[in-house]
Amino acid sequence: MKLSGGPASVNFKFLLLLMALIIAFGTLYYTDQLVKKLQKKEKEIVELYAKGIEYVANSNNPEADITFLFENIIRPIDFPMILTDSEDNPNLADKSSIRNIEIDSTYTQGQIEKILRKLIREFDKVHPPINIVYQDTMILTRIHYGDSQLINQLKYYPYFQIGVAAMFILLAYFGFSYVKKSEQKNIWVGMAKETAHQFGTPISSLMGWLEMLKINYNDPNKVLDISEEIENDVEKLNKITNRFSKIGSKPELKEVNLYQEVTKVIDYFNRRLPQTGKTVNLSIEGEKELKAKINSELFDWVIENLIKNSLDAIETKNGMINIKLSQSRKFAEIEVTDNGKGIDLKNRKEVFRPGYSTKKRGWGLGLSLSKRIIEGYHNGKIFVKSSAPGQGTTFKILLRKI
Repeated sequence: MKLSGGPASVNFKFLLLLMALIIAFGTLYYTDQLVKKLQKKEKEIVELYAKGIEYVANSNNPEADITFLFENIIRPIDFPMILTDSEDNPNLADKSSIRNIEIDSTYTQGQIEKILRKLIREFDKVHPPINIVYQDTMILTRIHYGDSQLINQLKYYPYFQIGVAAMFILLAYFGFSYVKKSEQKNIWVGMAKETAHQFGTPISSLMGWLEMLKINYNDPNKVLDISEEIENDVEKLNKITNRFSKIGSKPELKEVNLYQEVTKVIDYFNRRLPQTGKTVNLSIEGEKELKAKINSELFDWVIENLIKNSLDAIETKNGMINIKLSQSRKFAEIEVTDNGKGIDLKNRKEVFRPGYSTKKRGWGLGLSLSKRIIEGYHNGKIFVKSSAPGQGTTFKILLRKI
């Protein structure tokens, strides 16, 4: 288990950045293509308009044709347009030569002409002017035009969209960072609680054996029995230390008889149950020859965590914890059932989250570590099979059979 940002965190940030770039370039490309298509359409309209005027100029019946031209071509034009002579001089006297350009009525003709010439230069940078030719020899008029309001909006829209997307991505990034920091904090707190939780049982047991030594120091047989139990608890402390040292490294898996392995854990607890002050029937049943590849120290830790959580959950005088071993076609199955207070449906997945706890001790990191040990190290599954408030809980472990 890593307590700091690792490859997964880096990969997530890289993926977030990559997605942002894909969205940004995709939006820019799509909008750019759309703008180019609209500009092409507007150019076609201007060319049609120019050809219409050119046709009228060369026609024998200009009046009727001008009416048709005005009604069907000029009126729908919604982009800025300035008509000039062949020398790019705007005709200020003819209002129809300036379309879709707002000019303050208080401006003088000199100011208006200056504004129009500036616009003409800007228009010509984007769109080359279109000439209206009389009898294929003389330029009557030049049409200078710019982009419509719709095109201008589309030009700037992707930048606005990218800005909004960037804001959400930044919020997601900072939110992710906050969640990671909060999770790391919970892991440290949970690790501290779990360490105390793990050492609590053998240390309490050692204190009890020391008291018994003081009482029975004159009885060699009892002293010998007590010393053996003290040795077991010291060995237990050493095993706990080894377990924590294995976190984060790849453990060695060996073929083990699961019934015998679980029985060892049960025997250890049964000898120390009287010291907990609770009356609990801790039992095992099922397939006695069931085998799987496990790391004994880590697997025992999972079973101990489940038993401890069951003990914490039992609030009645007559407690029950039953461990059942069975097998399906692919899996060795271990079920740990108690008659404790149970878990609400909404909290079934939460119990495996680092730092989650409903009581002062336990479930801070124990079940999270158990999930990592079973799923990360043993390629198995662990989940809450069934539970209900006041009716107990059943945890189920699935390990692939040999």
